[in-house]
Amino acid sequence: MKHLGSVAALFGLAVAAWLIWRDNPAAILHLLRTAGVGLFLAAFAHILPMLTNAWDWRTLIRAAQRPSFAAMVRLVWIRESINGLLPVARIGGEIVSFRMLVHAGVRPAAAAASLVADMQLTLISQLVFALVATGYILDGASSGVAQLAGRLAMGIGALAPVLLMFALVQHARPFERAARTLNRLTSGKVYGLVGHSVRIDRSIKLIWRQRGTIARYLLIWQPLQCAGFALEIWIALRVLGSDATFAKALALEALIQVVSSVAFLVPGGLGVQEGGFVFIGGMLGVDAPTCLALAGARRLRDLLFYVPGLAFSQLPRASRRAERVDAARPQESGADPQNS
Repeated sequence: MKHLGSVAALFGLAVAAWLIWRDNPAAILHLLRTAGVGLFLAAFAHILPMLTNAWDWRTLIRAAQRPSFAAMVRLVWIRESINGLLPVARIGGEIVSFRMLVHAGVRPAAAAASLVADMQLTLISQLVFALVATGYILDGASSGVAQLAGRLAMGIGALAPVLLMFALVQHARPFERAARTLNRLTSGKVYGLVGHSVRIDRSIKLIWRQRGTIARYLLIWQPLQCAGFALEIWIALRVLGSDATFAKALALEALIQVVSSVAFLVPGGLGVQEGGFVFIGGMLGVDAPTCLALAGARRLRDLLFYVPGLAFSQLPRASRRAERVDAARPQESGADPQNS
């Protein structure tokens, strides 16, 4: 398991290289060169969904403990960077975000609850958007494409019971039960963990009881966030020479989000993202070279946002290590005790 992420990354890179080699790499490179500066415009459009995610996640935290909007944007940036580039099964960003939230003054139980609720609501939204996207593809599609889209819809629909259980599981006090089980297995050595787990379960329930907040999250902020991602894709498609509509970009983004979530073990979605763009873009009538160039445009976004975000996430750790080293050093005195 230790090297699973590296193996998955190498395999994904090989798949991406094969896809590019198979579909005329010269044509793909020509599309990217022709797009030029427009690809940077598409990449920077990613700021819009980041701002929206920061706002909706912030609403899940009680007003008395709520960090500033700027702090939440920074958290979203770092979380996306870690989850998008590292082989951490898309939870490494949540762990770092939890620590940063606590450092910002949010109580541990409230911080953990906001992260769990944010993941729950995001996955539910992704499922709904993906089903709408498959319906869009099925509308007026040829028989072959309709068959593929129908199978895709059935696969996505099969995830619905899992996500429903995920959304309702907070009523069963999962953190408390897990902590009590672990406490029994360790003969009472983690008794203190039970209290923390009870508070996390209680905080999650309190979030879900705020029906207005949940409704706004699902009906306003998540659609705006998806539209921001779609704008990024639509701009990239236009500068790559495609006449794709915004609705087509929206459907493509909704399904790519599901593919990325399913392939969480592959760092950066290497190979999976490229294959997803070719498969889903093909159903939407976008040719393979344009789809692969679009995947390349998304890699440019990763370089512009996620690499700096990953580097920035290391700064607090380096600072804490320096503080520990300074604290461990003996205090210098003004006089040598041997000479006094």
